[in-house]
Amino acid sequence: GEKPQSTQAQIGPYALQDVTLYHVLRRGYRPSKIAFLAWHAWHDSEAGDWPAGYPEAERTAYDLATVRKWLEVFVERYFANQFKRSALPNGPKVVAGGSLSPRGDWRMPSDATSVTWLSDLDANVPQE
Repeated sequence: GEKPQSTQAQIGPYALQDVTLYHVLRRGYRPSKIAFLAWHAWHDSEAGDWPAGYPEAERTAYDLATVRKWLEVFVERYFANQFKRSALPNGPKVVAGGSLSPRGDWRMPSDATSVTWLSDLDANVPQE
């Protein structure tokens, strides 16, 4: 039969998405700085320490072109979907530190665009 839909095939590897989201929410870093940090964290699967018992087959490395590609996808989707976060119904803030809820920590206009962030990527992160 058919292969099931893969979320990571659409939005990129979870590891890269997590690094991006962390640095956007916690640090407010621009995309080129996030690309720099993500590449340094993930460019060599043999470097550094992995958690005990982490399967060797899953120790993945990402080159700069891959980091940039998925960062661009993140930026486009992140800005395009801000209106959904702004239209949330009232409710409690459940988790501290790093919420995308408009009633929590995150403040961003519904009509914000990704132009500035994509320009930073184009100017400072090579595609290859």
